[in-house]
Amino acid sequence: MADDEVDYAVAAFRDDDGWHVAELKASLGYDLDKLTDALGRFRSEVGVLGMVSVNEDFFVLVRRETTGTRTVLSDVTAVGESDLAADVADLLDVPEIDDDEDPTPAGALDLLADLGISVADLTELCEDDDLLPDDVFLDLAERLGFADDLEDLLE
Repeated sequence: MADDEVDYAVAAFRDDDGWHVAELKASLGYDLDKLTDALGRFRSEVGVLGMVSVNEDFFVLVRRETTGTRTVLSDVTAVGESDLAADVADLLDVPEIDDDEDPTPAGALDLLADLGISVADLTELCEDDDLLPDDVFLDLAERLGFADDLEDLLE
């Protein structure tokens, strides 16, 4: 799919010293399996978050934990535009999307609930057409406690 352009891929993880943010190779944002494998090199008792921004239009959020991996695709209409979105849709078994479908999120919208971000909050962030992926990730990072590190990395 020629339309997808990964803006960036980032990992966030927490240890005894707090949250840390690491830039990942943008190429990992084209393949869900490779992204998930890359997240496995980080250790965190709360799981590792992977954040990928594509075309400054939509995002994929991945949480790799010892019990498995959960994902969120911020906009199901991106499936036809992005290999990563298609990978996530396949994993989530999202039905075929019509061109006139409304942009809606799909996936484990509860993946941050144990960290204080409710399903309703994450859904609202995903559905806000005025927010870019950067805005959503910085909002999440602010709530979780690593906004300064993420902001520095994104500059």
